[in-house]
Amino acid sequence: MRLVALVESESHVCCRYRLTAFRSALKAAGHTLDFRPIPQSLFGRAALGRDLTSYDAVILQRKLLPRWVTALLRRRVQRLIFDFDDAVWLRDSYSAKGFDDPKRSARFRATVEACDLVIAGNSYLAEEARKFVPADRVTVIPTCVDVAKYRVQEQETRTSGIRLVWVGSASTLQGLERFGPTLSAIGRAVPGTRLKLICDRFAEFPDLPVERCTWTEATEAAEIASADIGIGWVPDDPWSRGKCALKVLQYQTAGLPVVANPVGVQADFVRDGETGFRANSTDEWVHAIRVLAADAALRKRLGETAHRDVEAHYSVEAGAKLWIESLARFETVRMAG
Repeated sequence: MRLVALVESESHVCCRYRLTAFRSALKAAGHTLDFRPIPQSLFGRAALGRDLTSYDAVILQRKLLPRWVTALLRRRVQRLIFDFDDAVWLRDSYSAKGFDDPKRSARFRATVEACDLVIAGNSYLAEEARKFVPADRVTVIPTCVDVAKYRVQEQETRTSGIRLVWVGSASTLQGLERFGPTLSAIGRAVPGTRLKLICDRFAEFPDLPVERCTWTEATEAAEIASADIGIGWVPDDPWSRGKCALKVLQYQTAGLPVVANPVGVQADFVRDGETGFRANSTDEWVHAIRVLAADAALRKRLGETAHRDVEAHYSVEAGAKLWIESLARFETVRMAG
């Protein structure tokens, strides 16, 4: 099949992890994948789809277009696929207006109803889409990681200086700042602990030294792997339950044990005593970090199990297989017709 994806930009994290990563595997299976930016102007949106009629399917990634634009696009293209990895029908955790947004909700419903196939990043997102279309038009393909890019951490016994790591963007750093009092408590309770922040903006936390590491795509994997424990904290709210927990998968790919609060898919990725520890209260967080800081063998065992999980279920190879299986449905329908 000839595929074209309408994306915010090819450099956007969503495009890189959820589409570009699968391009080679799709090509090997006989598919091609091109990219086009989503037009911003009124004129560009009114013309959307006119030059895409030669493609077998158009993938609209994440963007909720005005309903009239979605309707025009639907009429002009052969097949339409919607791929999304956030609770896009809601405002985010940091909006002063609250989560509910009637305009977003209406656009989300119109988009889902217009599509031949909906690809959701997790089951929470898929269930929302299934409120509006038959269940068999919705499938889950998780955000996946290129395992080959990551060096697995060799855990070492340390008398002090355990290094936590958090990776994210300036927008998600807001969540970590809310978590600041617990981070400070960890710094006081586990002397020598440091926090490596891999980001494009930085924060400071009393009693917990911060190592600033400016994010780049080229160095991200190595910087994560040089730490000892990955941390994942998100607010427990409807928006966060839709997150696909990419940072947790990145830590696990690097062979790190993870401590995270059990919100959304973080509860699936982090299993107590197997791939890390779940923690809600400050006391639970302090206990988990203290236990892991004192036991390099435990960190190694949990990290190795986590790495195997990613290879089996969240690697680029695993995700590409799901994409190829999903696209095969179109061929089955064509032949049946």
